[in-house]
Amino acid sequence: CHEVSSCKNRKISSFRRVPQLSPQGVRLFRTPEGYEITGLRTVYHDTEGNTLFRHGHSKDHRPDLAQFKVMLGTLDPLGMPLATLVTAGHRADDGLYIPVIQRAQAVIGRGGRLYIGDSKMSALATRAFLQAHGDAYLVPLPQTEKVKQWLPQLLEPVWAKEQPLQPVWAPEEEGTKLLALGFETTRQQQARVDEQSVVWEERVLVVYSPSLARRARRGLRERLAHAEEALQALTPPRRRGRRQWEDLTALQEAVQRILKQQRVEGLLEVTYEREVEQRFVRRYGDHPARTEERVRYIVHVRRKKEAIREVRRRLEWRLYVVNVSAKRLSLAQAVQGYRGAPLVERNFSRLKGRSLGLRPLYVQREDHAKGMARLLSLALRVLTLVEYVARQKLKASGERLKGLYAGNPRRETARPTTERLLKAFCEITLTIVRLPDRTIRHITPLSETQRRILALLGFPVSIYEDLASPSAQIPP
Repeated sequence: CHEVSSCKNRKISSFRRVPQLSPQGVRLFRTPEGYEITGLRTVYHDTEGNTLFRHGHSKDHRPDLAQFKVMLGTLDPLGMPLATLVTAGHRADDGLYIPVIQRAQAVIGRGGRLYIGDSKMSALATRAFLQAHGDAYLVPLPQTEKVKQWLPQLLEPVWAKEQPLQPVWAPEEEGTKLLALGFETTRQQQARVDEQSVVWEERVLVVYSPSLARRARRGLRERLAHAEEALQALTPPRRRGRRQWEDLTALQEAVQRILKQQRVEGLLEVTYEREVEQRFVRRYGDHPARTEERVRYIVHVRRKKEAIREVRRRLEWRLYVVNVSAKRLSLAQAVQGYRGAPLVERNFSRLKGRSLGLRPLYVQREDHAKGMARLLSLALRVLTLVEYVARQKLKASGERLKGLYAGNPRRETARPTTERLLKAFCEITLTIVRLPDRTIRHITPLSETQRRILALLGFPVSIYEDLASPSAQIPP
């Protein structure tokens, strides 16, 4: 797939195990944190009059830095960027998906494609847009209050052991491992798209994941422990330099802030004890000796075991929605297909990290910033394509590649990264000695690992060895 346009004719399944669905599958994800531009303030001093660099919600916890956002639409199963959207940092995420979908549709066409995204893509307007154009979607529902209230109703038959659960197993190459348990139901949806009413039936997949359950339980335990520690620290024993709370209202507000920050509201029972200490004050000047009362409030914390148990049970389940029949996309295929999401997140790490290095961004003009993001998205296509081709060749041959890990040359892998493949060529040197009557060229001989990498990528060894040829055109 040398060009994006040629992807139209490639028979690439959205999932390896979903041949019935579209030849193309597209994943849509936003940058998890956006791109904070630290140099912006020295260039513009503020965001007034700027359209791209704006202050918005920052997951890096730096709301003082202006930022812009990047949306990527990637082609499954390569993970290769198909559509790139650079937008202002203050825009809401929900409204960014339809523009990226439209860009992807301009490349791969409309109808029969499957679009996979995170919970921000689950907005009704986005789902209705895909339904109206004959495309499919697979998205998780966000943990809103409405979903939290609906989920226990769906799970009541499961807890009563009246609802059978379908197991979902990992592919054979990953070994025997239970990925999930689940069942599904349906509901009617209706929305307006371009002044037209769209009505469709939507499948709701209720999925329990053992790995998600472990993470959810661990996260809940940590949040509860942190909240208890912070609440106990509010009212330490009386000691010089330790703050004591004499105002009950102020203390209650501080407690609520901690509960909200740790997301454990309703899971801890907090009581307040009023403590009065009699303090004798000696006579001083015209002030007679007296006894003063010093009042302080003490916090006592107790876990609500029943509420915690109910929350833990809900945290272990997720709701996914899809608008195609089970014949085209079964529950097992949906679960297996959504597991590719970390691949897209790794591409964002490549954009922002050492592989491509979009951050920090030393440009002053907004069109330059957009151009840089789009240029690096082209480089990201090369990284993902090289990695995909190498891994597919190794999988087809059943071989493993060694010699990629420094300090452990015998270590083998069947899933090399492009970065490690390129690093294997870092030690090659081309030496050119120019004499009055001739020119001598010498190039470091290729190792067995380097030759194997070239073979995996379909490159002849001659493209390297010809550099030492006298006819090679190498600029001075």
